[in-house]
Amino acid sequence: MALRVHLGTRKGLFDFEVGDDGSTTTPEVRGFLGAPVTMLLSNPEDGNLYAALDHGHFGVKLHRSDDGGREWHECAVPEYPSADDTDEKESAPALNEIWSLESGGPEHPDRLWCGTIPGGLFLSTDRGDTWQLIDSLWNREERSQWFGGGKDHPGIHSICVDPRNGDHLCVGLSCGGVWRTRDAGQTWEVASKGMRAEYMPPERQFDSVIQDPHRMVQCRDAPDNFWVQHHNGVFRSTDGCDSWQEIESPGVSPFGFAVVVDPQDGDRAWFVPGVKDECRVPVDGRIVVTKTSDGGATFDVLDAGLPNPPAWDIVFRHCLDIDATGRVLVMGSSTGSVWTSVDAGESWSLLSPHLPQVYCVRIESDR
Repeated sequence: MALRVHLGTRKGLFDFEVGDDGSTTTPEVRGFLGAPVTMLLSNPEDGNLYAALDHGHFGVKLHRSDDGGREWHECAVPEYPSADDTDEKESAPALNEIWSLESGGPEHPDRLWCGTIPGGLFLSTDRGDTWQLIDSLWNREERSQWFGGGKDHPGIHSICVDPRNGDHLCVGLSCGGVWRTRDAGQTWEVASKGMRAEYMPPERQFDSVIQDPHRMVQCRDAPDNFWVQHHNGVFRSTDGCDSWQEIESPGVSPFGFAVVVDPQDGDRAWFVPGVKDECRVPVDGRIVVTKTSDGGATFDVLDAGLPNPPAWDIVFRHCLDIDATGRVLVMGSSTGSVWTSVDAGESWSLLSPHLPQVYCVRIESDR
């Protein structure tokens, strides 16, 4: 059965299908042509497709479709509380970008979680019609230490909802570490123990509240297993984020943005390395995917079907996705190239070399 894949790009929403044999359909515009689509959610719980847009001067918008993207209806967007006096209004927080969007799990089909820049987490219990800021995280004293990692402000880019209990979730924040709640956001604890930030002075490198996890993912069938592509390394947790272990040999480079984990096997994960923060290009102009099948003990470097060097595409944190079987992967790049794999990344096929810059890749899932 064909899988439908959605691409949020700098110039609109596109989608295409991947067949069991690796065949693909031509990408088609599904909406918002010319507008930046920064985040997508194909929600298996309510059957809706959600698209977040950044209209620049005109602000952030969120749209919902219940027919696969043929028709769209505008939802509400998260709003930060406004200050009453003029002085505070000038510095009051405002929504800059919807950076993550996740369903609340099968127990809560109407629930959506939204991570934003500048670092707020929001909850909707009515499929995006209204949103509530999670004050318990926003008002943490530690938030004063958060800072932007590549963006001007801190932001929540990863939301992992525990498949065993929808009230348990972990969020990844650049730069602010990993935070965990077991009561749907009423209370929080920092959960970055073991992460290391080499960009900080030696005495603060292991400080949990200033870590920069670029992307965090959780294994569906072994949900105590998490992987993080960090600013300066790969980290893994096998105890539900109680602790993290740095993986010493991730293959080509410890820097990158994207990571996915096999939904059925917490030991198997994929990464797309780059040089470093100040030089966001592939090492030696060679685009590769690194894969571990043994929990990070060893890595394979995969490039079959990827372009020969020199090639300068970079894959952002939300631009690598994996299907429910762990067999199909789709990857989109900063220069508008999209590749697919139907053999767990061992080989890749070019879908298109000239789409707009890709911001987000989402494979539809029926669980």
